[in-house]
Amino acid sequence: MRFALTSAALAALATVASAVQTQVIVGGGPLAYNPPQVTAAVGDTIQFVFMPKNHTVTQSTFAAPCQAMPNGLDSGFVPVAANATSTQAFTITVNTTAPLWFYCRQVRYVTCSPPFRLSFLGLIICAFFSHCQGGMVFAVNPTANKTFAAFQAAANASGTTTSASPSASSGSSGTGTGSTGTGSTATGAGASSSPSSTSTSSKPNGALTVGAHAGGFLTVVGFVAGILL
Repeated sequence: MRFALTSAALAALATVASAVQTQVIVGGGPLAYNPPQVTAAVGDTIQFVFMPKNHTVTQSTFAAPCQAMPNGLDSGFVPVAANATSTQAFTITVNTTAPLWFYCRQVRYVTCSPPFRLSFLGLIICAFFSHCQGGMVFAVNPTANKTFAAFQAAANASGTTTSASPSASSGSSGTGTGSTGTGSTATGAGASSSPSSTSTSSKPNGALTVGAHAGGFLTVVGFVAGILL
């Protein structure tokens, strides 16, 4: 029996065969994604591997770096203990050559400024610090007009960061759902995500086993844990 493949099927097979996976380290010391930007073709995947403490990979826009894009991708909070023997991963598949923008939506309480005295009262001024405002942003396919440097500078100057999960609603490919839940798959603008993965090694090695990610519960617990870390 003979089978004939259409040009569309051949093109799809070629895309799968040539797809590249890039691994990005989330946190692990500095508030950053490493590397902070990548160039990816349609069909390529990006695997975000979470290091200790507590971070997210949340889709935003160039105009509003520290605000979750409606119906955008979101990993949820992924708290990782300092002595963890396994890693968590969040993988997205790029569906467009247009720029994609991401940030960490963690907000934690930081050291207060030195007290100063007003009459007999000693006053201490404290502030909330955003990982995004600290420069923890990521870009896929930035352009000459919309550079990663400009995106990060806008994040540094931003006055707000959304810490709540983006709203989720169904839609067609390219706009689909928002945050992921246990074993689910989500589609954002220009990218889709697969469930988180785990590894038996504390050092990411690119060969992680696919597992489930309890996104809804970890979103609440993770935010609280992130304030304490």
